[in-house]
Amino acid sequence: MFESAELGHKIDKATYREEVPKLRAALLEVQGQLSENGSFPVIVLISGVDGSGKGETINVLYEWMDPRFLSTHAFYAPTAEEKARPSMWRYWRALPPKGRVGIFSGSWYSAPIAERISGEMPRSAFDQRMDELNRFEAMLVNEGALVLKFWIHLSKDAQRQRLTDIEANPLTKWRVTKASWDRLKTYDKLQEVAGHLLRTTSTPGAPWIIVEGTDDRYRSLTVGKTILDAVQQRLADKRPPQSTPVAPALSPRIDGLDVLSALDMSQSLPKSVYSPELAKWQGRLAELTRHPEFKKRALILAFEGSDAAGKGGAIRRIISAMDARQYQIVPIAAPTEEERAQPYLWRFWRHMPRLGRVVIFDRTWYGRVLVERVEGFCSEADWQRAYAEINDFEHDIFHAGGIVIKFWLQITDEEQLQRFEQRAEVEHKRFKITEEDWRNRDKAGPYHEAVCDMMDRTSSGTAPWTIVEANDKYFARVKVLQTICERIEKELKLAPMKEPKVPKAAKAAKAAKAEKAKDVKEAKEVKEAKEASKGGESEALDAKAEAAE
Repeated sequence: MFESAELGHKIDKATYREEVPKLRAALLEVQGQLSENGSFPVIVLISGVDGSGKGETINVLYEWMDPRFLSTHAFYAPTAEEKARPSMWRYWRALPPKGRVGIFSGSWYSAPIAERISGEMPRSAFDQRMDELNRFEAMLVNEGALVLKFWIHLSKDAQRQRLTDIEANPLTKWRVTKASWDRLKTYDKLQEVAGHLLRTTSTPGAPWIIVEGTDDRYRSLTVGKTILDAVQQRLADKRPPQSTPVAPALSPRIDGLDVLSALDMSQSLPKSVYSPELAKWQGRLAELTRHPEFKKRALILAFEGSDAAGKGGAIRRIISAMDARQYQIVPIAAPTEEERAQPYLWRFWRHMPRLGRVVIFDRTWYGRVLVERVEGFCSEADWQRAYAEINDFEHDIFHAGGIVIKFWLQITDEEQLQRFEQRAEVEHKRFKITEEDWRNRDKAGPYHEAVCDMMDRTSSGTAPWTIVEANDKYFARVKVLQTICERIEKELKLAPMKEPKVPKAAKAAKAAKAEKAKDVKEAKEVKEAKEASKGGESEALDAKAEAAE
């Protein structure tokens, strides 16, 4: 793996001085083209052994390139804020937008390498993590990113000599610490781990480029020219993006039965039952979100559903039970210019809550396999591969302590039409209905098929879908609250809520009171009936007297 990076590659001063001006001019030109083109970002990972010149390489790139279109992110031990979120959160937030170059000093590989060397991560877990990172990078590549991964290598003797030279120079000695010498002792283990990592994560879309770091001039020219060539080739590539689906076809529903058509849409709750049930589950949600164990988890509520199905009403009943400082509501509309310059999941990752907090998405990342699929806003290949990417996304959230609860609120076409017409008539509700809502009714069939496919492919054990029969708003709101409470109870390993115990004496008094009220009501009805009967007889006598006269 590292043999070609231990051959003693060197560039003499004269050659270096001749090559650098041409390379700098070409890099600046290609940066301008990249910025103007704006169709893809460039992600550069700089990794390798200590003392190999990673920092110097980044400094040289800043000297040669236009820093206005360049960003660098160095990753050390995660902060308290980063520890409270999924491990990839800090990397997602640092991704460069389209048309820019982003350099990562240290990356998503750093922590697994360190944990594997120290023995904290077994080989099986390490391999699983590498597989997850391969899928993550494949998603970046499929979204259009150019991913360049450099591993700067030194032999063991070369690393020892380089650390000695750096430490001997008063201007650079601060860069060598006790930890640097300690890591030299684990050199052999690092090479074993790094070799395995490079073999398993060097993919066609994101290959590793191993560069010998003994000679500064060779290292700098190699990295600079590799970046230049890769960006030039990509800009010159006029082929259309991938258009072939990457997922197998779904099984046909030959009997016409699916998760939506099988619903019992007649379910409802009378208001006399709704009010106490709503209060009961809101009280339980308030208790659960204030429980000490909840501070170790985060709650992500995802709402999708038919237009006018009552998502907003359900969300309002949820937040009524929580402290406003504890939750955030994220309404999702068409992506902004900033969001379109990033992978489509980026705008959702950035809103992931820290432990002990709640985020509620009104519309979600499932837009890729619903609206974008039906309306043709993305290619079939894009929405077909999105199922697996979404499953990975939700798995990462759950693995980091998130509780993902997903709701689909379903109403019938007749109920939807009635609600649309009501909204159009009520002044303070007219903003809820748009021309697009009416137009979507004409595509009910494709949306129905897309929803069923989504359920089949993305309802997992850690992030299952809950379908809510929402023709009756009272029933839907209670079902949503009850589902949330029961899921939190399960995840926190808490006993389910018990019905309040009523003492026997209180029960008897309550029953007697109800019986008395019943008797009073019946007596009143009998009295009213008699009065009505007497009134009828009096009218008959009067009529008879009038006839005799």
